[in-house]
Amino acid sequence: MQDRKGPLNGMTVIALEHAIAAPFCTRQLADLGARVIKIERPGAGDFARAYDHRTRGLASHFVWTNRSKESLGLDLKQPAAQQVLSELIAGADVLVQNLAPGAAARMGLSFEVLHALHPKLIVCDISGYGADGPYRDKKAYDLLIQSEAAFLSITGTKDEPCKAGVSIADIAAGMYAYTGILSALLQRSLTGEGSHVEISMLEALTEWMGFPMYYAYEEQQPPGRNGAAHATIYPYGPFTAGDGKVVMLGLQNEREWKLFCDIVLRCPELAADPRFDANVRRTESRAGLKAVIERTFAGLSAQEVIARLDEAQIANAAVNQVGDLWAHPQLRARQRFRAIGSPAGELQALLPPATLSTFDARMDPVPALGEHSESILRKLGRSDTEIAALRAQGTI
Repeated sequence: MQDRKGPLNGMTVIALEHAIAAPFCTRQLADLGARVIKIERPGAGDFARAYDHRTRGLASHFVWTNRSKESLGLDLKQPAAQQVLSELIAGADVLVQNLAPGAAARMGLSFEVLHALHPKLIVCDISGYGADGPYRDKKAYDLLIQSEAAFLSITGTKDEPCKAGVSIADIAAGMYAYTGILSALLQRSLTGEGSHVEISMLEALTEWMGFPMYYAYEEQQPPGRNGAAHATIYPYGPFTAGDGKVVMLGLQNEREWKLFCDIVLRCPELAADPRFDANVRRTESRAGLKAVIERTFAGLSAQEVIARLDEAQIANAAVNQVGDLWAHPQLRARQRFRAIGSPAGELQALLPPATLSTFDARMDPVPALGEHSESILRKLGRSDTEIAALRAQGTI
């Protein structure tokens, strides 16, 4: 029988983490089979546990980013807790932290100190702005990084900038931390030596701003805010049909523009109109073209518009609401949801987007705060009496 365990099975990750960036990174390592030990403050835990209570009493962010982990309650201000952490790190492959700037170094957890003690250990530090530079010590939350990275300047309407509806700066940092750690593991397999992986939220989101940065290269006009429409391709965005429903559509090239005029608008002569005969001119004349399109759509229902778009093989999509995703016919047909455990009982969870033929993604429960403290300490050799004393002291 084929072994279906993930490629990180047998590896241990210690996570000094909170909020989203680091937990999202380590959850993905857990998806691949790593043992992730999440260190949490006794009594309170990761503050993301208290963001809301929307998932059967649990916090939506926490459920999303913390399945398949073990939770160890540990007050790192106490020497006994620091000793436990030292023992865990000594047996680990990876340490991930996104504590306040400088906090890990003050606890003796800098890469330089740890590398001297554990040369094979990979240390991943996630921060808002990086380990040096004038912004090093600034607090960094997702919205603040969206603002600092100019993401808000291109997102929203002409009248008002808008943040992304999800924690995009945290997600970007978590993804680069995840891939950076995988790269470090590959590097270690070649050299036998651990690496320092450093991730800045600002740099992660600035990478994702690459298109608008180059669009505005050498002080050219940056792309504007256009709501749900594309800033530099047109028509590409939402259009209202005669029944009041919105259809999302997008054209990518001149061949599609001609098909759109022929089959969807049924106005083939429009393709050669000098106001609209290239994307740059359609973008410049978007108000006029929108009026032409919506005059045609006004006599059609959304379903009739979609039927014409499909006939012309023009990309289109439904404008779904968040709740629609749980029953999305494509996700359901591909069986992309699995049941996982949690302190609130069974929950549904989306499989990781990358499906590999050789192993199954790990889909284990979301842990309760401190749920695994005793089992972890027993594996480190602590007796029941010693564990009881640690609990009485508030260490765990």
